Amino acid sequence: MVEYMRLEIVTPESQVVNEEVQIVMAPGSLGEFGALKGHTPFMTTLNIGSIRYKNTKGEEECAFVSGGFAEVLPDKVTVLAESAELSCDIDVTRAKAALERAQKRLSGDEKDADFERAQAAFRRATYRLMIAG
Repeated sequence: MVEYMRLEIVTPESQVVNEEVQIVMAPGSLGEFGALKGHTPFMTTLNIGSIRYKNTKGEEECAFVSGGFAEVLPDKVTVLAESAELSCDIDVTRAKAALERAQKRLSGDEKDADFERAQAAFRRATYRLMIAG
């Protein structure tokens, strides 16, 4: 018998996911982690990446997150993300434009480019495109 746990992914603007799931895989700051119902409680910061989960039908779904925190409890995973969106909601045209802007900043064509911000924008755009595609 498959046991379910609640997954909530929220941002300052909205609730992105709130559903029962079989398993959650997320990009923790110390590496990817997985959680099933009954997992030992812990908290971690999140890296930019994808949260993958299986819904109650056993279908894998995916959401993009750009940092934040995750709290894992025996019956619930709560993700407080800086930003998040489901793979089906990613605007590919917008993500490609963001990638091009970040590449331009990283190439040194812009005088006042903030290298760290450009790298973060590059990683976000790259992950969003990977998850959407």
